Amino acid sequence: MERFKDITMQAIIVGKDLLLIVSGGDRHIGATSTAYWEQGQVCVETSVVPGHKEHVLSEELALRAAAKLRQTVTLVMGIHYDQLQRDDIDRICEHVSSMMDDYLSQNDGFKFKIDCN
Repeated sequence: MERFKDITMQAIIVGKDLLLIVSGGDRHIGATSTAYWEQGQVCVETSVVPGHKEHVLSEELALRAAAKLRQTVTLVMGIHYDQLQRDDIDRICEHVSSMMDDYLSQNDGFKFKIDCN
């Protein structure tokens, strides 16, 4: 995991909503997912920059956060490392998922800004 230790999650309060920024390596915007409550269920809308694959993670993470926190969550993600192998991608996914678990376990609603490393 040493190679991916620079992956961070930043949480920013935006009124009653939450913006999460997950980035690492060559930081950029690859995908943005907004999860929100509508008629008692969580929905998600995602925008993907062509050629990027972050949406696979951003949608799932935004949905998890919105469901747990019961609020609108926008998650912006951009992670890039050269020459990744399948096991590297799996480790990144596990790491980012663990970061989200940690954030959600510490916040029953957002009250402050945190950076997870």
